[in-house]
Amino acid sequence: DTQNLAELFSLINNFKRPTIARVNGAALGGGAGLIASCDYAIAIDTAQIGFTEVRLGLVPAVISPFVIAKIGESHARATFLSGVRFTVEKAIRIGLVHQVTSFDKIDEDLEALVKEFIQSATVTGVITTKLIKEVVHKHTIEDARLFTCETISKVRTSLEGQEGMCALLEKRKANWT
Repeated sequence: DTQNLAELFSLINNFKRPTIARVNGAALGGGAGLIASCDYAIAIDTAQIGFTEVRLGLVPAVISPFVIAKIGESHARATFLSGVRFTVEKAIRIGLVHQVTSFDKIDEDLEALVKEFIQSATVTGVITTKLIKEVVHKHTIEDARLFTCETISKVRTSLEGQEGMCALLEKRKANWT
C-alpha cells in the first residue's frame, strides 16, 4: 500500500502539465501531502491543514519528500513534530498554499486560475517543470548555469519559442492560446 501511495504522489508531482490542488475543508496527513505534490494550491479561508501523523503514532514518511521540498526543513520540523492543525494563512506563509478564497468563490477563482495556466505553451511548460526540478538539485551555481544556458538555447530555437517571440514582436497572441 505504501508503495502505491508513494507512486501516486510521484505521479502527481512529476505530471507533465500543471497540477492544482483545490482545498475545501480539512487536508490532514496524506491530504496535506497531496497539496504538496501539486504545483499550485488554492484553498478556502476556513480550511484546516496538518501533518497529524505523530498524533496517531505514525510518521509522515511517504509524503515527506514532497512536503519538505515545498515548505523546507524548518517548517517540516515544526509541523511534522507537533502534529498541529494550522490555518490557510499559515499554509501560505510556509509555501504550501498559494491562494486563499472563500467557499462561495472557489469555483470562480479556480476557473480564472486555470485560464491563466492554459495561456502557457504546452511543450515549454513541460520543459519548465523539468527545469525547476533540475535546478533545485544542482550542487553548484556553475552546474545550474550550464544546465540553464543549454535549456534556454534549445527552447529559443524550438517551434514554440520561435512562435512566442514572433507573437510578442507582432503584438498578437501566440497560436497555442
